[in-house]
Amino acid sequence: MRIIGGIHKGKVIKVAKDLPVRPTTDFAKEALFNILANKVDFEGLAILDLFSGTGHISLEFASRGASSVTAVDQSFKCACFLRSISKDLKLDVNAMKGDVFEFIKNCSSKFDLIFADPPYDLATIPQIHEGIMKSGLLKPNGILIIEHGHKTKLDELKQFTQHRKYGNVNFSFFENKEIESINLTD
Repeated sequence: MRIIGGIHKGKVIKVAKDLPVRPTTDFAKEALFNILANKVDFEGLAILDLFSGTGHISLEFASRGASSVTAVDQSFKCACFLRSISKDLKLDVNAMKGDVFEFIKNCSSKFDLIFADPPYDLATIPQIHEGIMKSGLLKPNGILIIEHGHKTKLDELKQFTQHRKYGNVNFSFFENKEIESINLTD
């Protein structure tokens, strides 16, 4: 695993072989961050990384200056690994063990960008989108990115903006175009 940008650009991180993960390829990750670099300024973003696994997406955002990064994975080993690497690199990543669907239901924070990388064979991938939009986790103009396999089709879900494919890795993008209501009464 390699960090491709930011203050730790080029840093190679050795991942323990016993972690239950399927990391996004460096090729796909680099393409994703090239797309995002043209859409957002990473400085100051609040990021949520769901099904974070090794945390390489979380570390990439933190290395690029995101103000807060929250990472959720059901594996205790993955959460511990990410906490350890974040501490070693002096990056502020809040890595926690937990069920992603329960986290979505119970979280009261709002995020500028949410990245979800569920197991490709997970039957409930569309429910990730539904839960995030229903619970209001995404700030106005926020971006949701769901990584998935080729069999999963998400382009008919609300607020879908684009689909990108890099080898076996697919990214579906969604934007929260809701405008925050402003109370104009005195």
